[in-house]
This record gives sequence, structure tokens and C-alpha cells, in this order.
Amino acid sequence: MTEFNITRLEEKVGDRTISIETGLMAKQAGGSVVIRMGDTALISNAVSTGEQKEGPSDFTPLTVNYKERTYAAGRIPGGFFKREGRPTTKEVLSSRLTDRSLRPLFPEGYACETNVTALVLSSDAENDADILGITASSAALMVSPIPFNGPIAGVRIGLVGDAFVINPTHAQREEGTLDLIIAGTLEGILMVEGGGKEVQEDILFKALETAKPEIDKLCRMQLTLREKAGLPKFTFTPTPVPAEIKTLCNEKARAEIEKILGSFLEKSKRDAAIKTLKKTIAATLAETENASALVSMSIEEIVYEESRKLVLDKRVRADGRKTDEIRPIDIRAALMPRTHGSALFTRGQTQAFVACTLGTPEDMQLMEGLEGTYRERFLLHYNFPGFATGECKRDMSPGRREIGHGELARRAIEPLLPTDEKFPYTIRLVSDIMESNGSSSMATVCGSSLALFDAGVPMKASCAGIAMGLIKEGSRYAVLSDIMGMEDHLGDMDFKLAGTKNGITAFQMDVKTAGGVSLDILKEAVSQASRGRAHILGLMDAAVPTPRPETSQYAPRIVLVTIPQDKIGALIGPGGKNIRRITEETGAKIEVNDEGQVYISAVEADKVEAAKKFVEYYTAEVSVGQVYKGKVVSIQNFGAFVEVLPGKEGLLHISEIAHRRVNTVEDELEMGQEVEVKIIEMDNMGKFRLSRKALIPNTGGGGDRDRGPRSPANRR
Repeated sequence: MTEFNITRLEEKVGDRTISIETGLMAKQAGGSVVIRMGDTALISNAVSTGEQKEGPSDFTPLTVNYKERTYAAGRIPGGFFKREGRPTTKEVLSSRLTDRSLRPLFPEGYACETNVTALVLSSDAENDADILGITASSAALMVSPIPFNGPIAGVRIGLVGDAFVINPTHAQREEGTLDLIIAGTLEGILMVEGGGKEVQEDILFKALETAKPEIDKLCRMQLTLREKAGLPKFTFTPTPVPAEIKTLCNEKARAEIEKILGSFLEKSKRDAAIKTLKKTIAATLAETENASALVSMSIEEIVYEESRKLVLDKRVRADGRKTDEIRPIDIRAALMPRTHGSALFTRGQTQAFVACTLGTPEDMQLMEGLEGTYRERFLLHYNFPGFATGECKRDMSPGRREIGHGELARRAIEPLLPTDEKFPYTIRLVSDIMESNGSSSMATVCGSSLALFDAGVPMKASCAGIAMGLIKEGSRYAVLSDIMGMEDHLGDMDFKLAGTKNGITAFQMDVKTAGGVSLDILKEAVSQASRGRAHILGLMDAAVPTPRPETSQYAPRIVLVTIPQDKIGALIGPGGKNIRRITEETGAKIEVNDEGQVYISAVEADKVEAAKKFVEYYTAEVSVGQVYKGKVVSIQNFGAFVEVLPGKEGLLHISEIAHRRVNTVEDELEMGQEVEVKIIEMDNMGKFRLSRKALIPNTGGGGDRDRGPRSPANRR
């Protein structure tokens, strides 16, 4: 019998118990940990080649994959092949969450190929596994021989009512006003991702303060696991830049770089000047192996030092701006004639063209996950082509970065959209980045808000986003507003904040140093970001103050009619007969869901209105006193049955046909005849009696206006 050396620990986090275990599964991996919360379980495995990549490198070759197996929820995948295929959006976003949390904690110079793979093994439909992946992956690295300056842990925090909830269930997240994922070490917070329904800044800070002690519990649990079950760490030897090349670059390039940065050149000229400098120095080292790469690394280190020195010593940036200054902004809406809505948002050298398309419910995207399938009515797709930065690169399907940036912008906009009942359209936004020098995701937020306004979507408010940075050396630091690409690359923090004048809707932060960032600095950064956001919103509201009163003439017209669920069959008719009739006679499209929501759409408004009348006709309820033009469907000795609405027949007694005496029903009525009747009585079972004579004036003398005087034969 196989023997297992199992180590298991557990900790109360919020009001839930989280356990981590190693030693039972995947023993050939460098490190393997199973984490559980409720009946949700995930295994994370870490492996590494243990061999440094040859040549100089400043990149950590880490690959993180989060994967959901549908068996975890007792389901079989949809589609023809019946097996998991390309990663879902949820899997990509969860992989990014873990990657962004782990990456800053690998030692400097580490260049061994490393893979971290998290598999969801069980899902209870209450507890999301994405947040468990961060902690489990850190724990797997901690017990493995892979060098790692952890631990790190992640928790989700929600605001439900007035109470903060750690790791809320799916149901609690739905009713909450804040949903954040926070990852950190014992020293500080490293990563934040999430959004809210226009929450205030103090709520955000309280959420971070509430989450930090719970993060600390999970970090300490990993340290204990490391003591009990950890393996010795292997050593690695970084490939350093030779001292003589560093000296040469310092002598030949530092003064020139200081001059380039101090000249406040625009991006392309600054990049070209630094590129020329690298080539010039590398040319003097033609005999040296990897000369270009070594010189490039050395020059980049000088650029890093000098750009940070410029900010901290002179409080000015490489493009000449002050630390809190925002680049010039240009806003243009209604740019393209055939799009339903469009906007071009330019901020400095970052430009996003965003187009809005309005569709019918048929255009909703079917989403499949462990929690089940649902239809998504709001889509936001972000594209970053090579020409945006002047690069030649292959045009491929969206990568993780594009999916992540699109999701951030989508999260910022979604809380501001009108309800399905008020605006029953499927909404798709596409952001094509035309030019980029930092913060294209926040330009997407601004452009998306403007495009929605231009499309006539009745948003709650306009929404703007801004990216912030941090330069910190010891006790000195500077918070930077509206960072450009260079500051993102060389700074210590990148955080993005989006929202309205009323509050925050989306927040994302990545800290690039292992120590994290203090809450005091973060509060200062959020306050500075809010001032910048207010400035941008002012410009946006001046350009497009309110949503346009009507949608584009090229957009479909849609009306939502809600009917009782027991009327769905009456509307559809036998074999879809009624729906076909409406479509054929009006040209409108009819879509009915199981909740009784009927979507009527057509390009022309009159077709929608005609179809709406049909829907109301087929689903109407009868009541005493109402008058209908019905059809005779049955004739009996005692009267006729008249269908006043589809499936609704009432008795027109012979005594109610006319004011005079009627000998036989056939004297007055025939099958299929249309006749105007009034409902005069209804019993508890819903059966009703009709009257025709109630609608005919009694002229006396034995004659009815609609029939004329009776013949002598009829008088007998």
C-alpha cells in the first residue's frame, strides 16, 4: 500500500474555514498544495527547470495557468467535442490575478523557466475558486525547491449592506455594492482588483484595512506549512552585466541620458535617441558576445535611475509634466456615420477609438462556467494592434493582456448601464487602440462612456478612468498622475481607478516591489487620482453632456413587454402559429424567454408598435364591462360561443342577441361571423357571458338598427 506523508493545516478566515494540504497528490511536482473552502477545492502545482536561461535577461520566465474542470461542478462541457478547450475569459482573468500577485516575489535575476498550474477539482456553486488559486499557488511555491520570497495570500472582500464580508458567496456578491480581490504579504498589499457601484474612497480604504489581517493569517499558515513540509531551495546564478560594460556605459551614456530626459522629448524622439545611444556603444564592443543585449540592459538601468532621480529631485517628469499634471485631452463623438455610437478619446499620445453597437436579445453571448450558463447582454472588447506603438507584429487573437484590459473597462462601465427593462438592448463596445503611450485601458473607459452617450444609451452618469504611478526610494516618494508607458515600466506601482462624480466603479493595482505599498501612500494616490478623474469628467461632460435622446436610425427598435408566465403558451400558439403570424404580418422579430419577457424588435418603429398590439391581443385578460369584436366559433340551440381573444370564448345567450325575440340563433348569426359583444358577467371559474343587445340601442317597435324591421313571416 502506498504511504503518504500528508501535512494539513486550517485557519478561520472571516467566517469561513480554509484548509491547505500537501503530500497526497501530484508528488512529482516541485510543490503541490490542495486548498479547500466549503466544498470548493483547488490544487496548485509548481515546477521549474532549475536551470538559468543562457545570456543576460531581466525577465522572469513565469507561466501561470488557472483551469476549471467542469467535472468539479458535476457537469459535462457543451459543444461537439465534450471536453475543455481554449481558456474561458474567467480562466484567463484568474490566471492573471495569480500571475500579477506572484511575479514581484521572485528573486532579482531569477531566469529559470517556471510553471504554476491551478486546477479546480470541486465547486460548490457558492465559493469561487479564483481567490483560492492565489494562496494555493503561493503555498505550492513555498513548499517547493523553487526560490520564492513569499508567502503571499489573497482574499475577496464584499460590502453587503453596511457590513464587510470576507470571501462572500456568489449570492452575497450579487447583492453587494463592492467586490474586491486583494493580495498581499505580511509587509503590505501587492495587488488589488475589483469594482463597486459608485462607492466612496473611505469605503475602499476600510475594505483594504479589513482584508489585511485575514491575508496575514493565510501568510502565517503558509510559513508553518513550509516549516513542516518544505523542501530545500535550489540556488541559481544570475547572468550579470560585466563590470567593464557597466563602467563604459556609465562613462559614455549617463550624462547623455540625463540630457535626453531633461529635454522633455516626446516618446518617439526620446526612444529613438536612447536606441541610437545603445547602438553607438554596442558598436565599440563588436568582439564581445551578447554585446547589444548587455549594453541595452546597462543603459536601461541608467534610464531607470535617472528618470526616477528627475522625479524625486526636481519633481518633474520626462515629458515635462508636474507629478499631478494630466496630458492634453481631445474628445470627438459621433465620428463614424454608420456606427450606432462612436467616440475618439485622445490623451497625450494615447488614443482609443470606441464604437458602440446595439443589438437584440438574440445577440447576447452564451457564457458557460462552473456556476452554470447564462446570457451576457453587455460586451466590451479591447484590441491593441502593433501599429499603436509603431511596431510590426503578427495580428493574433486577443491575448491575456487584451482580455484583462477589456474586463477592467467593462467592470467600470457596467454598474452605470440602464436595466434590461428600461433599455432592452444587447450592448457591445469595441475599443481599438490607435496609439499608445500608457493607460490605454483608462482611455477605453473614457471612450466607452462617450460612445454609449452618443448611441443614446441612458447611462446613470459619465465614467472616466485614470492610471497612477509611484516612484519611491527609501522615505522619498512621488505619486504620478496619468502615467505614460515609460513611467509604468520604471515605476514601483501601477494603479488604475475609474468612476463617476459620485464614486468609484473599478479599481486595479499592481505593486512591483516585494514590500508592497503602505495604506498612507495608497490613500494619497487615490485622493490625487480622484482630482484627476474629476478634471477628465469635466471635459467629457462639456463635450457630450447627456446621452442622446434617441438611438441611431440604423439601430434596431426594441420594446420589452412582460407577460404572465401562464400566457407564454397563448402567445406562442400551437406549433408557434401565433409568433409566425406576428412576424409575417408585421416584419418584426419576437423573442420570448421563460420569465415571460417578450422582446419585440425591428428597424422601423411602426413595425414594433404593430407587433406589440398583437402581443397584447394574444395575452390580454378579459373583464366585465369590456367590449370586443369577437368571432362566432360555435352555434347551439341556446346561443353562440364567441371567441373574443385567442383561447377565450364566452357564451352569447340567445336572449342577449337582440332586444326582440330571436327564434333561432341561425336567424341572426353564422359560423365565423365577426360580432361586437360586451362581457356582462363572469363567474369564479373565469367563465363569462356576453351580450350583443347591450351595444344596440333599443328603438322599440320591434326593430333593431343592425337588422331592420322583421318580415311578416317572422312575426308569426
